[in-house]
Amino acid sequence: MDSNAAFDKFLYPNFSKKLENFIRSKEENTSPNEELNEPVIDLGGFHGSGAGATVDLVRAACLSHGLFQVTNHGVDLELVNSVYGHVNIFFDLPIDAKMRVHRVPGSFSGYSFANADRFTLNLPWKEIFSCVFREGGDDSDEMHLFFESAFGQEFEKIRLDFLKYCAAMKKLSLTIVEILGMSLGVDKQYYKDFFEDNSSILRCNSYPPCHEPGQTLGTGPHCDPTALTILYQDQVGGLEVLADGLWKSVRPRPDALVVNLGDTFSALSNGVYKSCPHRVVVSKSMRRVSMVYFVCPSEEKVIKPPKNLVSSERLRQYPDFKWLDFLNFTQKHYRVDVATLQNFTKWLTSHQPT
Repeated sequence: MDSNAAFDKFLYPNFSKKLENFIRSKEENTSPNEELNEPVIDLGGFHGSGAGATVDLVRAACLSHGLFQVTNHGVDLELVNSVYGHVNIFFDLPIDAKMRVHRVPGSFSGYSFANADRFTLNLPWKEIFSCVFREGGDDSDEMHLFFESAFGQEFEKIRLDFLKYCAAMKKLSLTIVEILGMSLGVDKQYYKDFFEDNSSILRCNSYPPCHEPGQTLGTGPHCDPTALTILYQDQVGGLEVLADGLWKSVRPRPDALVVNLGDTFSALSNGVYKSCPHRVVVSKSMRRVSMVYFVCPSEEKVIKPPKNLVSSERLRQYPDFKWLDFLNFTQKHYRVDVATLQNFTKWLTSHQPT
């Protein structure tokens, strides 16, 4: 059975797609010429004598392309490997089992094949399993039922592993936004306080082998609309960043997590830092699995930069907006790409009362 046929066997009948549903333009499918030279930052130094050097490395990366990797990040690698194992078990389930937690329109939790519930063309060559975690709301009956439906008898241990993983990621995210604030000359508590009551989305991606990897993408070019993304990727590789006008690959590192900025943090920095344009290419012979932790403000938070990032020399780049409005724009009106924030700003301006 070839790789396309192997992928087809996972598909729910209503999702049966031909290759042309996945084909991207030749411009999108250009191969990277080189690796991205992003900093790999030892966060152990931030809590010691190396805080200044850490801040400088983060500032340089965020002014350039918006991505860096972190080691000594405090997330237990045994826990990472355990959750990674659970995710692989889920993606190996028969399609009927995965469809027990099929993501319904308007929801962020559940299973989706290639976003085919929302789109029909330029589909990403992947399967998705997502969970939403809200501060103080992770022990609900709904959460228990979700994990029991997804994983069966072993769901309780798996659910607890996911909760521990997201708690560790949240702790790490607050350290990162503290560093980002320092790098922008903002009080180091400013962004930590802003994201203290945040929500988060854990999106797990499976990119099956594709016998025509040059014709499709695992994920098309885009910037994340969220504030911050913390990624664990396996060693297959495939993540690429647009830097200096070229697509450059991001080397997987077994002890590191990838951090990239999203549109919401760009707005919070008044555009001083740009969100990171990236995509994922697929392999002809190997499956790639990644676990993506998206840091989001609470839904009613108003996105606006601190006062010291606005001046007569640097006017406001974006209007105030609620995170929920931006989120709804990406779910109801616009397919996320590299210009989502700019087009949301135009949409928001046109829909505000005069």
